[in-house]
Amino acid sequence: MVSALYVVFGALLVMKLALNVVRFRRQYRVAHGDGGFYDLQMAIRIHGNAIETVPLALLLLVVMEMNGADIWMLHLTGLLFFIARLIHIHGLRHSQMRLRRYGMMLTLFSLCGMVVFNLIYLPWELVLTLH
Repeated sequence: MVSALYVVFGALLVMKLALNVVRFRRQYRVAHGDGGFYDLQMAIRIHGNAIETVPLALLLLVVMEMNGADIWMLHLTGLLFFIARLIHIHGLRHSQMRLRRYGMMLTLFSLCGMVVFNLIYLPWELVLTLH
């Protein structure tokens, strides 16, 4: 399964971002919340943003593959999604609004692509049957 590669990428990305939060919590000795530290606030927001988008993208990719979408479609939307997330993370981390905006636009574009490909490859004869 090609989508398994992107599930691994997604898991690694979320784990890396979670470890960044842990690192800043230890550095600033903050057990709950952000303690008012900007670095920790950003790490928490970056991780939260990934948690808001990565699971949906991975679910869409797995379903695309299960529905029989072409492999190039999986790679196109999967790579675009993760490139977009990295751009967005970089923009958030370095307070570059332009990169944040492009990262988010590409993220939404890749998610829209996944939705469209899923609609194209959805087994409509099974969905619309009454049996």
